[in-house]
Amino acid sequence: MKMAKVFLGILGICALLLPGRAFAEEHRELKIGVSQFPSTLHPFFDEMVAKSLVLGAALRPVTVHDAQWKSVCMLCTELPTYDNGRARKEAHKDGTTGIAATYTLKEGLVWGDGKPVTTRDILFAYDVGKNPKSGVGNGEFFSKDIVSVEASDERSFTIHFLKEKCDFAPINDFYPLPEHLERRIFEKDPETYKARTLYNTAPATPGLYFGPYKIARVESGASITLEKNPEWKGPAPWFDKVLFRTVENSASLQANLLSGDIDYIAGELGITLDEAISFEKRLNGMHPGQYNTIYKPSLTYEHIDLSLDRKPFDDVRLRRALLHGINRQALNEQLFGGKQPVAATDVNPLDTVFAKDVRQYAYDPAAAEKLLDEAGWKKKEDGFRYDDKGEKLVVRLSTTAGNQSRENIEVAIQSDWKKIGIDAKIDNQPARVLFGDTMRKRKFEGGVMYAWMSAPQNIPKTTLYSSMVPEKANNFAGQNYTGYRNPKMDKIIDDLDVICAPDENMALWRDLQTLYAEELPALPLYYRADSFFIPVWLKGVVPTGHLNPSTLWIENWSAAP
Repeated sequence: MKMAKVFLGILGICALLLPGRAFAEEHRELKIGVSQFPSTLHPFFDEMVAKSLVLGAALRPVTVHDAQWKSVCMLCTELPTYDNGRARKEAHKDGTTGIAATYTLKEGLVWGDGKPVTTRDILFAYDVGKNPKSGVGNGEFFSKDIVSVEASDERSFTIHFLKEKCDFAPINDFYPLPEHLERRIFEKDPETYKARTLYNTAPATPGLYFGPYKIARVESGASITLEKNPEWKGPAPWFDKVLFRTVENSASLQANLLSGDIDYIAGELGITLDEAISFEKRLNGMHPGQYNTIYKPSLTYEHIDLSLDRKPFDDVRLRRALLHGINRQALNEQLFGGKQPVAATDVNPLDTVFAKDVRQYAYDPAAAEKLLDEAGWKKKEDGFRYDDKGEKLVVRLSTTAGNQSRENIEVAIQSDWKKIGIDAKIDNQPARVLFGDTMRKRKFEGGVMYAWMSAPQNIPKTTLYSSMVPEKANNFAGQNYTGYRNPKMDKIIDDLDVICAPDENMALWRDLQTLYAEELPALPLYYRADSFFIPVWLKGVVPTGHLNPSTLWIENWSAAP
């Protein structure tokens, strides 16, 4: 008995002497809480932050923007430039000039089933991207910006760009796809490929991934489990397993952190700033010194999309009235403590191309009512507005169900619009449904409130260009969900690609934002800050503040003392 007591005492002393090591060894599984579940895990379809977070640990694009907002290689050895000889101008048969840019894949990239990642996977990805029947999110990049892609060997390939683009080297939408697994599925029927891809039908197939982790299990709508990829040749990841747990109700997400069911709330897709400010106080009261909270201003733009090619939203007077009728500054002050500024356009003040001298829409109910009168919507005794046919002005308003902040904002907007005679009906959906068929197939009838997260100096072609409206003819490719079409905007976007002199380029950015503010292809709400709740033992998480998530560098995370 005495010996047992002595033995236990020695163990206790060892634990005291080595607390960091003992603690670190306990933390080999990381449970991340997110508020949405991805509608697909294929990198080319349905752009969602939820998907980006998961794939950041398992599958990566050729290039990204890093936390310093610089373009860097993720899979390539170096970005092509004229100086390093990897880029050159080339003449096309029609007399125009384009660019040939050569990329070389890093050594040691291997799919989870042991097959090397090669230029065959790059060429296959290009085939998928350019096929008009596939309906990929940024099909214009593959089918219009690129003339062809050629491989010189197993690792080097050259992209022939149609135009002399100002910033051609970043190809952040270009992921290699496992040709050995996916080509036969794609070629069977490109039009239905999205539904039949292994990323949807068998997402735990090891050969779909080449990152430090591979997806091991998917519980639809609930969680995605990642395990170490034994074929990964980069820095060894610390955690044996990473679990992304979806908790769509923001109050439940907070409760999960307090109870220890999750370790970390991802700021890219966690709780909103208003909830975070309150939750931080509660968290510090219950678990003092156990969490670090980071508030990261980001290139995230909260807005309301409307169907502009359908009545009554085709009338810009109505859109302006709707915006004048929302007290956005009060929302910012009351909900966000003034930390999420009212948005003027889709370009963030943090971005170097932001223009502040564009049309502003202050809260002005009188101006809103005047615009509605001019548009033919007259108030009746019940306080609501009707057209000359007796049709009531009703706006159906949707957002991601369970997001308490957005639901609170909806109620505030509903109240504001009622004051000017507009009847707002709230109809929310789970994120995976909203960003699945509802948005992609443009099934929404009124307004949808959500956020775009962009890269620095991102030219908004997928969201504003006329040919990027999802429709049956293009298999619902593109992200121009509003149906906005304007040749003037198309020309500005085209010119931004090729007019590179700083002053002229900035003038184009100002023109884009001026036109956006005049025509309101969407209703701007505010520029968002992301809230990260990180346990003090979790090291290496670096928020980026833009489209490329922190999980792209998850191999640098650890619980090491």
